[in-house]
Amino acid sequence: MAQLMSLLSKMDKKDLEQGLNKLSGMLKSKDSNEIINEIKKGKQ
Repeated sequence: MAQLMSLLSKMDKKDLEQGLNKLSGMLKSKDSNEIINEIKKGKQ
């Protein structure tokens, strides 16, 4: 979670809003392993 917050803190406001909306959607629809995999894919 700390790694995720660190990643979010580096984004500008528009990217941050999009990231939070995407994260919120993922938390509602996917399990934690899928969320972690999505985050790892996004960083590459």
